[in-house]
Amino acid sequence: AVVSTQSGHYGRDTNYILRYFNMTTRQILNVFEQYQKARTAFVQAVADLSTRPQNIETLQNAGVMSLLRPLLLDIVPSVQQTAALALGRLANYSDDLAEAVVKGDILPQLVYSLAEQNRFYKKAAAFVLRAVAKHSPPLAQAVVDSGALDALAICLEEFDPGVKEAAAWALGYIARHNGELAQSVVDSGAVPLLVLCIQEPELSLKRIAASALSDISKHSPELAQTVVDAGAIAHLAHLTLNPDAKLKRQVFSALSQISKHSVELAEMVVEAEIFPNILTCLKDSDEYVKKNCATLIREIAKHTPELAQLIVNAGGVAAVIDYVGDSVGNVRLPGIMMLGYVAAHSENLAMAVIVSKGVVQLAIALQEEQEDHIQAAAAWALGQAGRHTPEHAKAVAQANVLPTLLQCYLRAGSSEDLQTKAKKALKNILQKCVHLPALEPLLHDAPPNILKHVVAQFSKVLPHDAKARRLFVTSGGLKKVQEIKAEPGSALMEYINIINGCYPEEIVRYYSPGYSERLLERIDNHMPIMTN
Repeated sequence: AVVSTQSGHYGRDTNYILRYFNMTTRQILNVFEQYQKARTAFVQAVADLSTRPQNIETLQNAGVMSLLRPLLLDIVPSVQQTAALALGRLANYSDDLAEAVVKGDILPQLVYSLAEQNRFYKKAAAFVLRAVAKHSPPLAQAVVDSGALDALAICLEEFDPGVKEAAAWALGYIARHNGELAQSVVDSGAVPLLVLCIQEPELSLKRIAASALSDISKHSPELAQTVVDAGAIAHLAHLTLNPDAKLKRQVFSALSQISKHSVELAEMVVEAEIFPNILTCLKDSDEYVKKNCATLIREIAKHTPELAQLIVNAGGVAAVIDYVGDSVGNVRLPGIMMLGYVAAHSENLAMAVIVSKGVVQLAIALQEEQEDHIQAAAAWALGQAGRHTPEHAKAVAQANVLPTLLQCYLRAGSSEDLQTKAKKALKNILQKCVHLPALEPLLHDAPPNILKHVVAQFSKVLPHDAKARRLFVTSGGLKKVQEIKAEPGSALMEYINIINGCYPEEIVRYYSPGYSERLLERIDNHMPIMTN
């Protein structure tokens, strides 16, 4: 009985101790659980708040950066990922916050974690690197200095497309700033991997990889050649037929950036058989696809007459003229410039632009556009079309562009570039133009430095054309020439003397200023002859 009683006491004590121990363990674990929930709630709340610009300054003033930094190393993966996401959103907002990420020594942690953590964290970490790098070359250089390029390049070999996409995006943002940073991206071995990425099935990955290749290619022929050597052109050319508009934007941009540097690179793009297929993209419903496609054609056409002729033969000039007619504003600009480059190469190519009604569309653009830089491009293109022969100049002058060019030159609010290009275009056309009806309006409005070119053309034509001499009198041209005040011995005076030499002296006197007053004086002074 005594033994059983003692056993009962021991049993109750043990149960009590176990219950106490379990309760204490739960309490302790509950503290940790609450702490974890609090951390999770905190990073989620900060990530949500950082999506709204009006909250950013308050978060910054509350010291959010220093609070998020230790959470990047949290033992709970979801806390790590959300902390990185919040940092990325903050850094994305302004260069000041991106600078705070750099100064807080956060980048080395992110780079280390890129190699060690799961795919979700890698995407978030790459987002932070991209958000920092996008603002300026120094911040992008800070990302490079943290050792991020090698880690990002390795991420391009990940199985998960989202990780590849985030890494490609960050690499593109680093490369876009300048040639040195782009060269750093090339040195990391990223280019062949980006070319592989444009071959992946995921559209978003293709887009971002093509964009990154464009950002690398744009800086120099050497960088563009590196992209070409990795086999990018064939894959990019194939993607020009893809129905996805956002992808085609980036593909045309990349091919443009490659083509612009040299004849050799442009020829390599053409050899990928992009013509005539890409011409259909000039009528794409997406404005950026159309603009980037026109930019590609411009970059190829500018190099040599042979490349320009190839585009003409493929129907490219007619397609670009339609594009200029259907577009407005900056979307129109690459088409205008392309026509100018083609017309500049040779008489035959300029005539191809004229015959396809290109001058008419350029004249409309010059008249309609409000932006000076677009008007300047149209003026330059018209000057290139009209500068070759009298036939070219006549075709341009008959589109009634000379008064508009003069207006652009004389307008007080015109930019210096527009004034320069309008003046140069006027001179180019006037020096070849012998179509006198188009020149006559300028006799009344042109300033002396333009007027001398106008009068010079009359002095070339009138001595050899009797009909033109008669029209010049009846239209008031001869009278206007007599009113011009030219310096004795100047070229303008010489041209006026040649014109006056085409007419009898009494005709010239009759149209000279003050002649009618002199006649009236003679009447006043004349004594009537009286007869018986």
